[in-house]
Amino acid sequence: MTIEDVRKRAVQPEDLSRYIVERLNAGDVEGLVALYEPDAVLALPDGQVAHGADEIRQAYQRLVADGPTFAPGRQQPTLRNGDLALTSVRLPDGGVTVEVARRQDDGTWLWVIDQPSLLG
Repeated sequence: MTIEDVRKRAVQPEDLSRYIVERLNAGDVEGLVALYEPDAVLALPDGQVAHGADEIRQAYQRLVADGPTFAPGRQQPTLRNGDLALTSVRLPDGGVTVEVARRQDDGTWLWVIDQPSLLG
């Protein structure tokens, strides 16, 4: 059994926020990339945008390189419209994340747009 076999998949869009903190703290870059659609976009702290799995992978490799610890935030109510969901988390530092998730053909959810630090 490979690590991909044991990684949990998001059955609700809210699961993505919990899994990202778990995988950040584990330094699991491939697990982090697996939370996104292949052509997703991720806003970066410097104002740039990572487009697609390769750039998202590079961003997370840099982020977890020094082994920082991330605390979970408070999940905000999810707004759904069919196969799309707007998720948000209020972070312990006062910041807010905003993400758009899409339901996949197998019923699981992946992020397509991720803005991890809207305020703060």
